[in-house]
Amino acid sequence: MDGSKTITQMSVRERQDILAAVAEALELSAEEALSEGNRGFAVNSQSLALTIRGSADTLASEDLRAAEILLQQAMTLIEGFRLRYMERPQTPTLQ
Repeated sequence: MDGSKTITQMSVRERQDILAAVAEALELSAEEALSEGNRGFAVNSQSLALTIRGSADTLASEDLRAAEILLQQAMTLIEGFRLRYMERPQTPTLQ
């Protein structure tokens, strides 16, 4: 095994840790989005982070399918922001 686990293979503690890490990543992305002027993304990221944090105990111990869906949504949201705002090519300027 290469060290990666599915959500069902993780312990409750591991699931709690991953949910907290993803919520933190969403919050950081929300801050970055605000600095880039993207209020919509910031609000969406913050809302998803709050949903994950507020439901973490249930998601980690009982509702694994919902946890999986929320984690997928979070990763898609973060990746979309990174691709759109953080990795855009620099436009050459004439000097």
